[in-house]
Amino acid sequence: MNLVKSLGSVGGLTLVSRVLALGRDALQARYVGAGFASDAFLVAFRLPNMFRALFAEGAFSAAFIPMFNRRVAEGGGRHAGVDFAERTLAILLPVLIVFTVGMMIAAWPVTYALSGGFNDPTPAQFAYAVTLSRITLPYLLMISLVSLLGGILNSLEHYWVNAAAPILLNVAMITGLGLFHGENPYETAWVQALSVTAGGALQLLFLIWGCRRIGLRLKLRRPRIDPEMRRLFKLILPAAAGSGAMQINLLVSTALAGSLLDPGAISYIYYADRLNQLPLGLIGIGLGTILLPTLSRMLSNGQDETAMHTQNRGIELALFLTLPATVAFLTIAEPIIRGLFQYGAFSASDTAATAGVLAAFSLGLPAYVLIKVLTPGYYARSDTKTPVRFAMIAIALNIVGNVALIPTIGVLGPPLATAFSASVNTALLYLTLRRRGQFAADRQLLHRLPRLALAAVVMGAALFAVRPLVAPFMAGTMGWRAAALAVLVAGGGIVYLAASFATGAFRLSDVKALMRRTPPPPQEDTE
Repeated sequence: MNLVKSLGSVGGLTLVSRVLALGRDALQARYVGAGFASDAFLVAFRLPNMFRALFAEGAFSAAFIPMFNRRVAEGGGRHAGVDFAERTLAILLPVLIVFTVGMMIAAWPVTYALSGGFNDPTPAQFAYAVTLSRITLPYLLMISLVSLLGGILNSLEHYWVNAAAPILLNVAMITGLGLFHGENPYETAWVQALSVTAGGALQLLFLIWGCRRIGLRLKLRRPRIDPEMRRLFKLILPAAAGSGAMQINLLVSTALAGSLLDPGAISYIYYADRLNQLPLGLIGIGLGTILLPTLSRMLSNGQDETAMHTQNRGIELALFLTLPATVAFLTIAEPIIRGLFQYGAFSASDTAATAGVLAAFSLGLPAYVLIKVLTPGYYARSDTKTPVRFAMIAIALNIVGNVALIPTIGVLGPPLATAFSASVNTALLYLTLRRRGQFAADRQLLHRLPRLALAAVVMGAALFAVRPLVAPFMAGTMGWRAAALAVLVAGGGIVYLAASFATGAFRLSDVKALMRRTPPPPQEDTE
């Protein structure tokens, strides 16, 4: 499996989606700002968006894809896989309908739980937040069906359709903000809530088209719970917590920030997390999407050594791309936030607070990405229980960290607690795979990691040095801001690549090897 080319396909489409998401957030900062209306919309969007992360990018894929591939590999072929998918849909659809309707009925306590009750809102403000939650909840149903269809397409190596689907959500939300924004933040946030549900419908229709494009049509059946379905849904619940620890941690952080901090804190965390999610989505989620079906196929065919080699290269590629993003967020967080969001209702004080949160989040960025790369090593072996145990430890640490840090350092507490808990989660995942003999860092990986870290530090020093030169452009028009940010990103990338070659992290022959269609034989030297 060529990880570079596969990640290029998935990551390229994810890049388009994340860039559109940044544009969406810039418009939202302009028209909604960082007050109560913004906090109310972000709480309303938190549950369906978290469900997307848990279900579409985590739990369902973790349980469904290995079982689907096993059905195909054991001689039944694609027909057996489709049969398994149809039986899954027969149970999943009515469960989702009942769950979604129930959540809409219970929107009041759900909104209270997600927001921590906000911080002394008026009855009208809280009722407004509940209304936004009810508008966005149908997205939960639609994105769950998208995850089923996307899991099938990923298993059949048609990655691009599922990777392109989030673009439609961002297009819907940008359209709502650009063409239908209201005269005040409250009207605009209401339009945004409607846009979320419209975007979910577009995603579902697109995935249906993608399946029919390859001749795959799922038929509705009468629900029947058989041993295979019991096993599938037994695997989903622990996988949800195991793969979604970061989302659960963000949910906890949002609720505590909403109840303990002043209005705007939820928005600071949201905008910082959106930027933090850019490399996470491009690298961690992209690699996780590719590695899970790849490792499950290799292990089903008894290719354990090849699977270990592939995961080593996955970690290597993940850190090669993640370390410079981490250093950039630590050194130039303030210019990035000012260039993207400080416009209209988003003030200079909002920029300063959000930049601090972004720098704190970035401390855990390598851990967030490595969790996405390491967990397929468990899920490909149908082990969803071990990651959930580690996730529960991480969530407990995050709660303790939030309670301890928020009263002392305010809005910086939640991202620091999240970063620390993610680092612990990563260490537990790695050490357990190593103890079981299912993963060991090979000589190539151990050789490159310190050199990549040094190259990232060199890049960070260069970015810090040019901060005063780009500062005036970050207060100009959107065109000048975009140009300055592009120069920063491109310049930082060039310095990082040059430093990677200078430190010996990569040679030209290594780049050619990465572009080969098949991996070289796995190395025997491990440590």
